Amino acid sequence: MSTAWIAGGWLLAALTMAAAQTPKAGGAGKFTLSSPDLGEGKTIAAAQVFNGFGCSGGNVSPALSWSNPPAGTRSFALLVHDPDAPTGSGWWHWVVYNIPATTTSLPAGAGDPKKSLMPAGALQGRTDFGTSGYGGPCPPPGKPHRYYFRLYALNVEKLDVPADASPALIGFNVNFASLGKAELMGLYGR
Repeated sequence: MSTAWIAGGWLLAALTMAAAQTPKAGGAGKFTLSSPDLGEGKTIAAAQVFNGFGCSGGNVSPALSWSNPPAGTRSFALLVHDPDAPTGSGWWHWVVYNIPATTTSLPAGAGDPKKSLMPAGALQGRTDFGTSGYGGPCPPPGKPHRYYFRLYALNVEKLDVPADASPALIGFNVNFASLGKAELMGLYGR
């Protein structure tokens, strides 16, 4: 055997192994999250702002849609977090998990548990407001805060967490089962 053939064989084997280890999207392209109500790095509209704690917004969760989840996705989780809240650990604004893998969007207002707009089986966890459902931005006066809307593709159909689990416990389980994430970041200040 020639040295070129052996080197070529090793190169082909290495490329094949690398390709097998690279996560693949369920469709063509990158796993993405989008919203007609949120622009990446843009100011969050009054419709999505919390109504309380000195804020007077609509507290309507934004419409969200996603595409190209990684292969093997069995469910999704959505975690909305403000890392700039003056708590030492940020502030959890919305925690949704067990979203079926066949789901590709959530309508505006889905974060209101009274409206029953979540897909069957999806659960809304407790936020740092002390309730389940969406709680919009309402930072203290000062510089704008960042609000990360992160959608995780998970390798499990359902998270095994207690019904009253904290956002941190849900987040731990989400990160443990994550195949990939897509995110949007909005800003809000007053």
